[in-house]
Amino acid sequence: MEKNRDELTYRPIGVIHTGFRDKAEAPIQGVFAKGAKGEVEVFPEYADGLRDIEGFSHVILIYHFHLADGYSLVSMPFLEDEQHGIFSMRHFKRPNPIGLSIVRLEKVKGNKLEISEVDIIDGAPLLDIKPFVPRFDNRAAAKSGWLSNPHLDMVKGESGKHRPE
Repeated sequence: MEKNRDELTYRPIGVIHTGFRDKAEAPIQGVFAKGAKGEVEVFPEYADGLRDIEGFSHVILIYHFHLADGYSLVSMPFLEDEQHGIFSMRHFKRPNPIGLSIVRLEKVKGNKLEISEVDIIDGAPLLDIKPFVPRFDNRAAAKSGWLSNPHLDMVKGESGKHRPE
């Protein structure tokens, strides 16, 4: 059983480039960031893994929250006045600061992917890319827990930031 508690090590396969320098500039979620663009640079030794990816409209990027320092198991999320457990929210300060974003794949140029609908801070180390497949990834009966509260509805601001309706 102790073997499951061993430390793990991952190596980045690339880096994500965006116009967002810190969390204050980044959209709260990619789905609200229609105009936000970026580029995924896959390191040359992993470029062959991009074969056939151009046929997908969206990809899932798994990356390291490189600006996160420390974590809290209970926190107050954006637009909430109540604390929630870290595993019931998408906050970046986590025991393992791993991010997951679904982005639109605009174009593939060699070892680079042009993306949009991005909510990632510039320079994030890329850990993996997976295709988004609606048939596999959508769940019609999924529930959103505390995020189902009607007062959490958000609208996109002109700057790409979000504010309560």
